[in-house]
Amino acid sequence: MKKTNKKTFSLLNKIKDVKNKRKSSLKISKRQSKQSYNFNTYKENKDIKVEIEKRYNILNFIIILALLILVISLFVIQVVGKEKYSAELENLTKTIIYGESAPRGRIYDRNGKLIVDNKPSKVIYYKKPSGITAKEEIKEAYKLSSMINVDFSRLNDYDFKVFWIKNNEKSAKDKITDEEWQKLEERKLTSDDIYELKIERVTEEDLSMYNDSDKKAAYIYTLMNTGYSYDEKVIKGEGVTDEEYALVSENLSSLKGIGTKLDWERTYPYGDIFKSILGNVSSSKSGIPAELKDYYLKKGYSLDDRVGTSNLEYQYEDILKGKKNKYQVMSDGSYKLLEEGKRGSDIVLTIDIELQKALEEILTEEVLNAKKEANTEYYNGSFVIITDPKTGEILAMAGKQLKQNDDGSYSVIDFTSGITQSTAVMGSVVKGASQIVGYNTGALKIGEVRYDTCVKIAATPEKCSWKKLGRLNDITALAQSSNTYQYYTAIKVGKGTYKYNKPLVIDTEAFNIYRNTFAEFGLGVKTGIDLPNEITGIKGTNTTSGLLLDFSIGQYDNYTPIQLSQYISTIANNGTRMKPYLYKGLYEDESSYDQNKEELNKVNTEQKYMDRVHEGFQAVLQYGTGAGYMNMAYKPAGKTGTSQSFVDTNNDGKIDKETISTTFVAYAPYDDPKVTFTIVSPNISRPDGKTDHQSAINKRLAQRVSQKYFEIYP
Repeated sequence: MKKTNKKTFSLLNKIKDVKNKRKSSLKISKRQSKQSYNFNTYKENKDIKVEIEKRYNILNFIIILALLILVISLFVIQVVGKEKYSAELENLTKTIIYGESAPRGRIYDRNGKLIVDNKPSKVIYYKKPSGITAKEEIKEAYKLSSMINVDFSRLNDYDFKVFWIKNNEKSAKDKITDEEWQKLEERKLTSDDIYELKIERVTEEDLSMYNDSDKKAAYIYTLMNTGYSYDEKVIKGEGVTDEEYALVSENLSSLKGIGTKLDWERTYPYGDIFKSILGNVSSSKSGIPAELKDYYLKKGYSLDDRVGTSNLEYQYEDILKGKKNKYQVMSDGSYKLLEEGKRGSDIVLTIDIELQKALEEILTEEVLNAKKEANTEYYNGSFVIITDPKTGEILAMAGKQLKQNDDGSYSVIDFTSGITQSTAVMGSVVKGASQIVGYNTGALKIGEVRYDTCVKIAATPEKCSWKKLGRLNDITALAQSSNTYQYYTAIKVGKGTYKYNKPLVIDTEAFNIYRNTFAEFGLGVKTGIDLPNEITGIKGTNTTSGLLLDFSIGQYDNYTPIQLSQYISTIANNGTRMKPYLYKGLYEDESSYDQNKEELNKVNTEQKYMDRVHEGFQAVLQYGTGAGYMNMAYKPAGKTGTSQSFVDTNNDGKIDKETISTTFVAYAPYDDPKVTFTIVSPNISRPDGKTDHQSAINKRLAQRVSQKYFEIYP
């Protein structure tokens, strides 16, 4: 028992020793762990401090660099660029205003003759002062009415009633009922509604209190309040007498908002000659027209600027416009002149004004003479163009249109704009281009002989020449203006097979072949003339086989007179198409002359084919349909044309009558062309008239115009 206890005691001691060792080991481990933790914490703290110092140094560097850049920038602005930035600051803060529109440049003809000039004109105007009342304006209107004469018949009833209301506010207010005032408070009526009711209720008896002097003041008051309030209103800009101008100028100190100034207006030493093409300029009263507002405002103009509004004045606005005085408004309200204005640049036109004058006189006479002839019910005028084919210069051009007066007689008005903006069926004059199509495609051979007979396609009327012409070659076909000769060429171009009274099938690509070649001559495309709003003509859309035959003799597409002029000029110029133009250059700089001269293209053909057309056109004037049109001493070559046309006789938008139009083109001398003539007389007669008479106006025009030209340019 004792022995067992001893063993047990020994075992317990061993267990106790093990426990003590474990405790001692655990204490050592805890002490070591604590020591390790303290070391790691110290290391981490040290790394954070290093990182902070690193970032702080970078931040300091950035701050120093930014300060350095700022210092350098300030140095550049305040020292190096002081003058530059001071000037920019001044430009941003100063107020700039401009004076009145400066006079435009003058316009001369090719020989230095002045055809458009400026003359000073006196103007009396009104500029609304700040804070002025209607009563005060009426008072000023009465003052001014005693100093000047104005046509107060232009005062309309509405404005006259407005004047009455402004003068009789209490009486005008009494015209509105209590019920209507109540509706105004209830917003069932607006202030505008009330005002219109006042206007409606002003009676003739109310207005009868005013005499002519009052009406004159009323009209002036109306002018003072027309347009925007800040605009300068022209009270009288035409016909201001020296006495009126002096009287108003002497009393400006007592006239609030009233001023006087010298303006300018266009003058025309040759009157209405070529005036419509020279164009128009807006007035100081109207400023920029509404339809051109966006165009001119984008170019930096002011609404009250005077600008070119049509044709050459519009086309060459950038050259003709004057430069306005430029002022700076100073701090004391005075003006400092920064840039002095000047008149616009003078220009020279290609026009010979003496030739133009003669042309317009001849054309006016012959148009009136033609209208007196039989069978001219639908004839309404003619066009003539004279050009230099080698340069494209237009020497003269005019269109004259008939206007029936109340007594049944006729007068003539200008329609020169129709040269670029109206079309006609030109007829056989285009056969020169048609033969080039034939030569180029192999559908026509030089010297090829054909017999002139009518062509009959199934279900269509016969197509014939103007008479039976017998055997013809390519020269005599042009001379005698054979339609049938061209029909056979067109059929071959269209790869068709013709049999009398049988259907004709063609390749519709033939229309494009013809049109492409015609375009090389200037037919059916814009010519490039330096006038706005040129049109391209009218192209047919139907490709029926018979219409190709019509196309070949000028009986399908419609062309403008200027296109026909470019066509004959291209033939005269041996296939080189020049752009027609009117602006020759700056008057002060002869080196600028003819800078508008421009070659557009060359007709794609061989010289031998162009030579055949030249020979055919000579034959036209020598023994063909154009015999007698021009003096043979001029060595002329050209082509006549007659076409079937149609008109709308009752203006309902529908073509209802068939007519006949005639044309003539020529150049001379044929061995070295220096001039071309183009004449177009639409609807000169009618096929169903009481007589078959057809006026010879084109022949008379050709004779007289060519004679005048060679008198001036022998």
